Amino acid sequence: MTNILDELQWRGLVAQTTDETALRTALGAGQVTVYCGFDPTAPSLHFGNLVQLVVLRHLQRAGHRVICLVGGSTGLIGDPKASAERVLKTKDEAAANVARIQELVQPFLEFDGPNPAIMVNNLDWTAPMSALDFLRDIGQHFRVNQMIRKDAIAARLESQDGISYTEFSYQLLQGLDYLHLFREYGCTLQTGGQDQWGNLTAGVDLIHRVEGESVQVLTTPLLTDEDGNKYGKSEGNAIWLSADMTSPYAFYQYWINVADSETGKLLRVFSDRGAEQVEALEESARERPHLREAQRALAADVTTLVHGPAATEQVQTASQVLFGKGDPAALEPSTLRDATAELPGAAVAVGTPVVDAMVATGLADSKGAARRLIGEGGVSVNNAKVEEVEQRLGDPDFLHGQVALLRRGRKSLAAARKAS
Repeated sequence: MTNILDELQWRGLVAQTTDETALRTALGAGQVTVYCGFDPTAPSLHFGNLVQLVVLRHLQRAGHRVICLVGGSTGLIGDPKASAERVLKTKDEAAANVARIQELVQPFLEFDGPNPAIMVNNLDWTAPMSALDFLRDIGQHFRVNQMIRKDAIAARLESQDGISYTEFSYQLLQGLDYLHLFREYGCTLQTGGQDQWGNLTAGVDLIHRVEGESVQVLTTPLLTDEDGNKYGKSEGNAIWLSADMTSPYAFYQYWINVADSETGKLLRVFSDRGAEQVEALEESARERPHLREAQRALAADVTTLVHGPAATEQVQTASQVLFGKGDPAALEPSTLRDATAELPGAAVAVGTPVVDAMVATGLADSKGAARRLIGEGGVSVNNAKVEEVEQRLGDPDFLHGQVALLRRGRKSLAAARKAS
């Protein structure tokens, strides 16, 4: 591959460009300065933002200069949704989210070395601007008849509630961002999601009107599963990149459970694996789906990217533990808590007979049934076989003072949580 655009296309990371020929020429001719914006509408980034971070990562590795913009001002306004008005964040909430997101993106890009990434906050150049200056210097270059054609704006105008002027003005602010970065850093490329096309091209139009120069936009496709559902949602909850909002264990399990037919697409997008490796894993998913090699590779790659290799090793160990392999005592307290959070269970006191704990946690219908199971050798505590029917749960059995893992047979698992 002689041009980074070729690799981005092969990886399925290109949906639209303003001028593919011009963009390809620029990316092949020398260093291009590119930016992507992230609004602090929540205290974490999510799955969709990860796609943009991956694009910036590829571009920086190819020698281009990347700017990560966290929108302290645009986050106060809110990107218009097609469905309803956003609930505005307070200034303190937005500022706190900005700080968290700036810290969160640090591991994805290189901020030191010969080609460091640049972190900016658009509040720095919008806050000093008066309303009159904004309307005169920026607003005069936008045409309302063009603005209302944007998909989200058009949908809201047709709704009963309409749209506020606050959200209507969002594309002016995003256009101002591109203009400022063009002037300050020579930025000539902006990336974003396919659903942001209207907001992204607002900056292209503004720069052309004000500076008479042509700049580019590249969007990524909206990733959906084989049923057409948007990726990154799990029972209505976003898959967050912050460990305190989606635990590394839950994050890893999300990727482990993707459909066989989707693994190749997701490996291209989120891993650094080349064509030969991806195609081999795709073949494994088709021919040997029971091994789940592609899913395990995908889960390991993405979890390592987001949470680091140590977290990946811990969640892999936790997965093995829950399948009856490995020593659960090797798990860190947080990983143990996350891995057992969804297990059926009950609060059990130290000294409780295993027989009683099995009944309390639902692993046996009665004490008689529990005794039979133990006698048949089908019960374990923390993956160690229970040898005596009268065995009790001692304090060391509650790992990290939290939980003892009870297993019946190979697949039935419950958590005996230490009673306070």
